Amino acid sequence: MSADLQTPPAAAPDDAAGRPDRSTGAWSLTWAGVRTVATLELRQRVRSTRWVVALVVFAVVVGAVTTLTFLASSSASATMSDDGVSVGRTMFGFIVFFVLFLGLLVSPTLSATSINGDRAAGTLATLQVTLLSPAEIVLGKLLAAWVASLAFLAVSVPFVVWAFAAGGTPVVGLLTTLLLLAVVLAVVCAVGLGFSALVNRGAGSAVLTYVTVAGLCVVTLVVFGLSMFLVSGDEEVQVNQLPWSSDLQFDDFGNPIGDVECELVTQERYVAHTERTWWLLAPNPFVVVADALPGGDIQTASDPMTLIRYGVRSARVGVQEPLEECWNAGDWEERQAEQMERVESSGAVWPWGLATLVLLGAGGVVVAVRRLTIPQATLPRGMRVA
Repeated sequence: MSADLQTPPAAAPDDAAGRPDRSTGAWSLTWAGVRTVATLELRQRVRSTRWVVALVVFAVVVGAVTTLTFLASSSASATMSDDGVSVGRTMFGFIVFFVLFLGLLVSPTLSATSINGDRAAGTLATLQVTLLSPAEIVLGKLLAAWVASLAFLAVSVPFVVWAFAAGGTPVVGLLTTLLLLAVVLAVVCAVGLGFSALVNRGAGSAVLTYVTVAGLCVVTLVVFGLSMFLVSGDEEVQVNQLPWSSDLQFDDFGNPIGDVECELVTQERYVAHTERTWWLLAPNPFVVVADALPGGDIQTASDPMTLIRYGVRSARVGVQEPLEECWNAGDWEERQAEQMERVESSGAVWPWGLATLVLLGAGGVVVAVRRLTIPQATLPRGMRVA
């Protein structure tokens, strides 16, 4: 045999089989792979008649609530002397919160059984043995669930625009609100997908997803309220108040008679340092959406979004010294406006909450990709592979 002839090296088992190395390629991504999985998921949903019925029912419920809100707002506007700005913002805030509430109820059902449902039906393994990476499978399912949730948001957009047309809300506020609603729905879908890969049964993953949503919306408020006693106590603070004396006289409306100036005194008061616990409210989806809405005069506001924004930012600022208790003085409204301006300029809360929600959704995606990686070292008892 000639010395020039050499034996070719043996091909690696993975190369010979034409399969990618799943231990190193779990996060390899291509748009074609993600689109393929998303298309398969969406075709299954479109063929289902329940999907169409759910969209119709969603649109009817939102439309009915919007109509009732419009009638109530019109009745209130007829008895008010303002220009209707407050009524328009109230209607907009109520409809946006209602759409967000329904979206948080629907979104978990779109992804919480996506992976464990396919595993139970024996169709997940068909995707895993293809050239699709675990990341492509997970992101494809996430994209499909998000598009499905956006379909519910899309049917409610005309009613949100109707509320916007009532006045009081800037165009940038409408666009920001719709964008944040879409992001929140994507986060819920990602969390549901993570639980779907982590839990064997679809009912269990759906319950865990709803518990997480309830934790963000309700438990954050409860924990913030219960933690108040941890950051509250008696301490000496400065108080701006009227110089009470026996010579001080008031008119029939409770205003002091004559030229009376307030005095600054130091007293012991029970105060709450909410600047230490405001972050508990930041991940709440309703807080994120409300705080990001620009505009609105807090001195005359009655809409829920402006009130929530001011309340959360007040909690972030904490105690403002001196405490204003000189209510009857002539410059009370001016001093109150100055305090409100300090609260408004203290900084937005919604970027912190949005970052927390995005990290939570990213965690769900990471968990799902790791659970779909082949070979899987450990599986829960009773969970099937194929």
